[in-house]
Amino acid sequence: MNLILENLKEFWIVYIFLAMYTSLMAHHAYGGHKQTRGISDYYIGGRKMGGLILGLSFFATYSSTNSFVGFSGQAYSWGTAWFLLVPFLVGFSLFSWIVVAPRLRIFTRLLDSLTIPDFIGFRFESKTARIMASFIVIFASLFYMTAVFKGIGNLLETFMDIPYKLAIIVIFFIVVAYTATGGFISVVKTDAVQGIIMSIAAVLLFIGTVNAAGGLGSFYEIRQAATTSHLFTWNGGVALPMLFGVLVSATIKMAVEPRQLARFYALEDAAAVRRGMMVSTLAFTSVYLLLVPIGIYAHRVIGDGLGDTDLVVPTLLVTEGVFFPVVSSFLLVAMVAAAMSSLDSVLLVMASTTERDIRGLIWPTDSHKKTLTYTKFYVVLFAAITAGIALNPPGSIVALTALSGSMYAACFLPSIVLGLYWSRGNSRAVIGSFVTGLSVLFFWPWTEYLHQVFPAIIVSSSVYTLTSIFSTKIETKRISQLFIAD
Repeated sequence: MNLILENLKEFWIVYIFLAMYTSLMAHHAYGGHKQTRGISDYYIGGRKMGGLILGLSFFATYSSTNSFVGFSGQAYSWGTAWFLLVPFLVGFSLFSWIVVAPRLRIFTRLLDSLTIPDFIGFRFESKTARIMASFIVIFASLFYMTAVFKGIGNLLETFMDIPYKLAIIVIFFIVVAYTATGGFISVVKTDAVQGIIMSIAAVLLFIGTVNAAGGLGSFYEIRQAATTSHLFTWNGGVALPMLFGVLVSATIKMAVEPRQLARFYALEDAAAVRRGMMVSTLAFTSVYLLLVPIGIYAHRVIGDGLGDTDLVVPTLLVTEGVFFPVVSSFLLVAMVAAAMSSLDSVLLVMASTTERDIRGLIWPTDSHKKTLTYTKFYVVLFAAITAGIALNPPGSIVALTALSGSMYAACFLPSIVLGLYWSRGNSRAVIGSFVTGLSVLFFWPWTEYLHQVFPAIIVSSSVYTLTSIFSTKIETKRISQLFIAD
């Protein structure tokens, strides 16, 4: 009891911020629950949400602790080559909004699609492809959520002396409560607030770190130092095949990952697409230009001997003289918010996919009430499974994030992008691309020369294209109407 009281006394500012933030989430959960009238509302907000809120949600959903802890600290060991993350992020964000969003919004309305697996199943007239896509979503999401839990656990343990495992358990209960209660509407509204909080946090984190390092000019002093000069050369901090593989894996998922694409389902009209694109692009550009250099400047603040880059930002938060107590407390809560903005979205995707595309497909029910009940149960189940894995995580934040993104890219890029723009394509093409993409991804032997994500995408796309050309085209009325309507 004395330890608890001492912790409360020392970190009372953090607990006040957390209480305020938790109250806000509870408010949005209640509001989302009241606005939810059916499955469409719970899964995708009834397809009637605006571009401003969805643009912020698109940004916030991507920018979890993986970004504030993993991505911010990566330049500490990989150097200035990691700065390429910014153009990759902005490029794939624009690709997603310009190439994928408009047609996916139209197609999913016409198909009455609520999830990515059911879109694939409806578009290619294949229950097998739909079920396979569902398991890919669940499997890849487990890796990503583990990375997010790891990031938030490291933060709370380093900053507040809360045991890592206890931090995981606390976050589990908070996220499950508001996600299961409010559904998509609650998640998006909370994401929008989290996006604003994260933008402010990025400014404060950059200013505090740079000032503690000795100002912007210290960048050149780090470049001249014998222990860090290698960070300013190609291949100095990381081999280029690894660098570009991680960059693609970590950013291409904006165009293929279900939790990101779910935002496009909810867009109310074409004008909302344009507004969402502008908001998210501005957010990605401004925030990541501030986050990426943190790892470089950290050398002047915490030294050169830190072995785990996932600990760079947590260490900065507890280093004396870097931030005022109120600022460091706000930053911690902002990073907790960042984690939750991703956890809630991934949980909702996993739960809706399991209910609609696996259980509901095998044992269908006409009861919307039962469907909602089952979906909420899966929110709890998958949160518990992932939190359990995160207690002993199998890899670093960036590595787990990249693996998740690689799986989505290898499997879904052909079926989603080509499926939206090319009327050919069928069950064989999709299933073939899934199997070959995953096979190459997990068994590619020459990773030191070429990251496995590139051959996986090339092979899966080639298999999809060739199979589509040399096999029967789908001629159903529903599929024909998609391309006529477009």
